[in-house]
Amino acid sequence: MRIVFMGTPDFAVPALVALVEAGHEVVAAYSQPPRPGGRRGKELTPSPVHREAEARGIPVRHPVSLKGGQEQDEFAALEADIAVVAAYGLILPQAVLDAPRLGCLNIHASILPRWRGAAPIQRAILAGDPTTGVTIMQMEAGLDTGPMLATLRTTVERKTAGELTAELAERGAQLLVGTLRDLAVHRAVRQPEDGVTYARKIDKSEARLDFAASAEQVERQIRAFQPAPGAFFELEGERYKVLAAEVVSGEGEPGHTLDDALAVACGAGGLRITRIQRAGKPVMDSADLLRGRPVAAGTKLG
Repeated sequence: MRIVFMGTPDFAVPALVALVEAGHEVVAAYSQPPRPGGRRGKELTPSPVHREAEARGIPVRHPVSLKGGQEQDEFAALEADIAVVAAYGLILPQAVLDAPRLGCLNIHASILPRWRGAAPIQRAILAGDPTTGVTIMQMEAGLDTGPMLATLRTTVERKTAGELTAELAERGAQLLVGTLRDLAVHRAVRQPEDGVTYARKIDKSEARLDFAASAEQVERQIRAFQPAPGAFFELEGERYKVLAAEVVSGEGEPGHTLDDALAVACGAGGLRITRIQRAGKPVMDSADLLRGRPVAAGTKLG
């Protein structure tokens, strides 16, 4: 097929690669504009999709909006059979949705209609969902409301958001290729009206650990925000990022350490921090941190 690909972050890259390797003609890649980054935070850094497309000789476009007539005319002029969208970051106007001969497909990282919206993987982990997955959806004007063409499921277990994102990106890419191959026999199914939830965008303030919650919920918070924005607590004015922890038995005042090995009392149960990063320092096991920076039992975190 003649395809326009629209995506921005790492999650979208496997789908772009899979389309090319399956023999499709990707005539253009749309991505968010380069953002300030680099060591000094001033250099304009292209998105992961932008870099992958350029490396493969695919023309890249990064309009700040698709609402203008010129942008819509340029999109229609590509005469695509279909557009594939994966975490692009811009709302597609109806004129863009209607331009490809077969419309636009979206790779969404949840089993719809649960977790429509911007952060389905993080919200699934925070909610304690035992399973999640990927949906290939025919796009329409509503937010992730279109009919479904294919789904796959996977277990959440103790995966971090980063691990689950990588898994769903790869498996979703293969599901997409199979869906396009058998598009003529796929029957789009309307989403159920029951079970709709919305995965609102992650706010950095949510990454501050809330030890008043249960230990199970705090552990989910750590996994949901790993690798970004990174769950954290503060101690004596210094921020510590927590990368891994395990639920342990124990009772005490929430936020106070239960021993000298970084077990912390929560609203219910306790949590032992096992991987940690001090501001400006490398990631390390908590035992290594404590050798140079002891934290006595009874210390209040936060």
